[in-house]
This record gives sequence, C-alpha cells and structure tokens, in this order.
Amino acid sequence: MSGFAASLSDPGAVASLFAAFAMFATVVSVMLPALKGDKLETRLKQVTSQREKLRRASRAQLEQAGLRREAKGTIAGITKKLDLQKMLEDPNIATKLEQAGLRGPRPLMIFYFCRFALPFLFGAGTALYIFLINDFGLSIQMKYGSAVFGAAAGFYAPNLYVANLASKRQQSIMRAFPDALDMMLICVESGMSIEMAFAKVGAEIGTASVELAEELQLTTAELAYLPERRIAYENLAKRTGHEGVKAVTMALIQAERYGTPLGDALRVMAKENRDMRMSEAEKKAAALPAKLTVPMILFFLPVLFLVVLGPAYIKVTEMDTTGTAYGSSE
Repeated sequence: MSGFAASLSDPGAVASLFAAFAMFATVVSVMLPALKGDKLETRLKQVTSQREKLRRASRAQLEQAGLRREAKGTIAGITKKLDLQKMLEDPNIATKLEQAGLRGPRPLMIFYFCRFALPFLFGAGTALYIFLINDFGLSIQMKYGSAVFGAAAGFYAPNLYVANLASKRQQSIMRAFPDALDMMLICVESGMSIEMAFAKVGAEIGTASVELAEELQLTTAELAYLPERRIAYENLAKRTGHEGVKAVTMALIQAERYGTPLGDALRVMAKENRDMRMSEAEKKAAALPAKLTVPMILFFLPVLFLVVLGPAYIKVTEMDTTGTAYGSSE
C-alpha cells in the first residue's frame, strides 16, 4: 500500500497513468461508431415491422367490417341459383349500399332477393285485401290496378329504404365532419402523420357521430393497406357521397401530390365545411314558416277561435236563456 502511495507521488508514474487513460479513451472513441452498428438500418427495420403490424390489424379490420367475407345462407343461395344479380342488375346499387353503411356481399344479396320477392308479396297482399276484406267500392279494373300498384311499390321499396338510410347516415356524418377536420388539423400541426391523425380523430369523434368514426377508421385501414393513399381518399369520398367530403379528399390528394402543407388545406376545408353546415341550418330555419302553415291552420287556429269566441258564445247563450225565461214569466 505504501508502494502504491509512493508511485502516486512520482510524477513519471502519474504521467504514465494519464497517458494510458488518454490512449484508452482514444481507442474507445475510434471504435465506438463501429460497435454501435447502423442506426438507420435498425430504425428502418422497426418501421417495417410496425407497418406490417398495422397492415395485419388493417386486414383484420377489413374482414371484420364484412368487406372480404363471402355471403352465405339461404337468401344468398337463392339469389345465386336464380341469378338475381344479373336479372335485376343495378350498376349504382353497390355504391348506394356503401353510402348506407351496408358493406360486403351479404347486403347486396339481400337487396336483390327483396327486390325479387317483395313485388309478389305486396301484390298478393294488396289483392287479398281488396278482393276479400274491403274493396272500398272499387270497380274490377281499379282492383287489378291496385294489385299492380302494390307490386310496383314492392319493387321500389328496397331502393327507397336504402336511399333513406343513406340520407340519414350522410346527415349524421356532415354534422360532425367540420369538428373532425378541426381535430385533424390540430393533430397534423402537432406533428402526427395523416394516418395517425385519421386514427386519432376516428377514435375521438365517435361520441358525436358513430358513422363518421366508422368511416375514418376504415380509411385508416385503407391508408395502411392500399398501395396508394389517393385510392383511400377516393373511397372515403365515394362512401360518404357528399360534396364537402369530396372537396376535402381532393385537397388531401393535391397536397400530397404537390407537397403543399396539409395544415393549410385542412384549415381552409374546415372553414368551408363549417360555412356549409351553417348555410344548411339557415336554409332549414328559412323553410320553417312554410312548413308550419298547414299545422297552424289545422291545429292552432281552431283552438285560437275557440278561446276567443267561446266566452262570447257562452254569454250570448246565457242572455238568450235569461230572455226566454223572463218572457215566459210575464
């Protein structure tokens, strides 16, 4: 121990120690980059692994939504055997069903089956009611015409149902769409990618519109699964069927194509959709007086006349009764 203390007091030994430490530090500094390896390659592997994980989740989500499942069951079997899809072909019905939120082959098979079966059911039901239960005093020609009308109503009933469902779904989406764009703008300006922004907004907007949350989550899956983002944006516009959503998707496509900032495009589109929502509300408010005219005539005015003229009628009746009694007493 005394020898080690004596060596520390020797200037030559201290200089040798510092020289050895400096040599070791130099060797470590030179060799450290080689020992670390390629960080870029490691990060690229992590990104690839994450993308594959997201693709698997997206495929599972698409299969769960019913887009990749084959239609099975009695109705699907009858539709395939009778080849109703070719017999009653409608080129726009697939898009209409998607806009109504009915995805996959099963709703399409059910639609064609209902379009084939309902004319017979409605026509037969109308004929049985007219001929056997209550004919309303109609002639024989009017009875047959009523049966034909029932069959025609059965043929167009599925289209009316799908159109009504799509309209209600579109209204629900457009009520929450400007707020979704504001949230997406915040996500993009905070540094998120457009895929993460769609996923985040889709998870948060469900309290305002379940339909819009479903569409955004499906778009997130398509952004990770499809080879081009443009196709996912176009699919979103086609599924919603609204000009406001179509304008937003076109702005996103152009921003990606020409490299313009997404934040600016989303800010402008959010303002336009808010103005569009306000104009729709003003249009409905302006149409209220015309819509309230008939209810006011049928329900309000009779009650108002009764309230105003009722006391006067009661007084006149009492005066007539009093006068008659007075005359009879004389």
